[in-house]
Amino acid sequence: MKNMIAYCGLDCENCDAYLATVNNDQELRKKTAKLWAELNNAPIFPEHINCEGCRVDGVKTVFCDSMCGIRQCAMKKGVNTCGDCSDLEKCSIISTILENNPSALINLKK
Repeated sequence: MKNMIAYCGLDCENCDAYLATVNNDQELRKKTAKLWAELNNAPIFPEHINCEGCRVDGVKTVFCDSMCGIRQCAMKKGVNTCGDCSDLEKCSIISTILENNPSALINLKK
């Protein structure tokens, strides 16, 4: 499994925060901040949109770094991804991601 697959199975290389960071794309940061602020009903600003990937060293968005329950759980359990966890199929923490992103489960099972 490549390092850019997040703990939850999402592909970080397809994440707008990652793309804005690696391409230093300020317009994408603005667009992403606006969308995420609306979706989460939270103050999210372009300067918050910096991430080099969930499972690699480097900068992460505030959510991914300290608020993502999936990432926190996987790190606590010491698994490479949720695909390595015996609770994957019945986990309430990751269920919404897997329901809304079928490719995430495929990535986790690779």
